[in-house]
Amino acid sequence: MYILGGGILREDFIVKHTKMIILVVFLLFLYISNRYTCLIKLREIDRLQNQLKEVRHEAIQTSAILTGNTRPSQVEELVKKQGLDLERATSPPYKLK
Repeated sequence: MYILGGGILREDFIVKHTKMIILVVFLLFLYISNRYTCLIKLREIDRLQNQLKEVRHEAIQTSAILTGNTRPSQVEELVKKQGLDLERATSPPYKLK
């Protein structure tokens, strides 16, 4: 009843150290807030890392497709499909000076 009635708040120790108690409570709130913010940022970092993995995979896949399409045999096949009148060069290229 002494605690619930508020008698503890009239103690000399509590009255003398009210500022310190308020400071400790404020620091506790600050600590909890900081932890919550860090957890949110860690979740965001995890999400971005997963997104980066997906984008890297997509880039590798696109690069593989592009490499496959630029092979000479693929190019010849595409030229034949489109009906272009092009042939493979028989002489090697040379530099003009």
